Amino acid sequence: MPALVDTLRAARARRGPLLTDPRTTAFRVLQGDADGVPDVTADQFGGLCVISLYRDFAPRDEEALLDAAVAAWAPTSVYLKRRPREARVLANVAKDSLAPEAAARGESVDALTATENGLSFLIRPGQGLSVGLYLDMRDTRAWLLGEARGRTVLNLFAYTCAFGVVARAGGAKRALNIDASRRVLEWGEENARLNGQPVDRYDYIAGDVFDWLRRLAKKGEAFDLVIADPPSFSTTKEARFSAARDYARLAEAAARVVAPGGRLVACCNHAGLPMKRFEAMVSEGLALTGRQGRVVGSLAPSSLDFPTPDGQEPALKVALVQLR
Repeated sequence: MPALVDTLRAARARRGPLLTDPRTTAFRVLQGDADGVPDVTADQFGGLCVISLYRDFAPRDEEALLDAAVAAWAPTSVYLKRRPREARVLANVAKDSLAPEAAARGESVDALTATENGLSFLIRPGQGLSVGLYLDMRDTRAWLLGEARGRTVLNLFAYTCAFGVVARAGGAKRALNIDASRRVLEWGEENARLNGQPVDRYDYIAGDVFDWLRRLAKKGEAFDLVIADPPSFSTTKEARFSAARDYARLAEAAARVVAPGGRLVACCNHAGLPMKRFEAMVSEGLALTGRQGRVVGSLAPSSLDFPTPDGQEPALKVALVQLR
């Protein structure tokens, strides 16, 4: 175990300025292969740590990893998430074993507030595989903070509405959040209030994203910035979505509600989808609208806490698409 403790300490030390940034208390402290611990990631939220396992570990190996994390990082609490390949399918039927509600080490907490670029977000470490904030999007949210002033923003697959909170903090005229789950949208409302932002229920819509994109387009509504950040796979009562198969369809539907001169922020966190193929699918979707558009930039996770092994692309891809 001493060698593992040293590896974990070194991984944290590589996070450099994030360790002392008073405006950001949420970041990834361990990134699998890139930090020398394959199939394991760890996210820090203040003094609390969430460790995720991406293959089946023997119980003794889990315990050794947890002990090493406590020795290396001295967290107040450690939560464990087990994410084997079938975790997406098992998330509801095996929730207790995949994402235990109680802390694996230290004191269990229902919720805590973490900060990112000076904004506050509610984290619920025991509520499931996802705890309230996807940390690889920090740089994209920082970009939005500087782009939102005076603009209208549509946040698709909003989850806990972090993009909506950032847009409002950046001076957006409006931020409309759409997600299939009313529960996570209510969590998003809590995030807004946490940052002193007023909450209008009309800006938090529960429903199928594709259905609402059709409705918005039919009504002639358009937004200066449309953020499409879908899960790699999702299922609603209306349809199933796979990013690797269906992103062109999403890009088409989203582009139809981008205002002239506006931007589509197309996001995909699927390691099996190469950047070139992803951008090609976005272009395919734009072509179906008959509108002219081009990719004017791209964003990625911060290399500080989401390093990528040599020869690999980041799993997260963000294309900034300008439309006429």
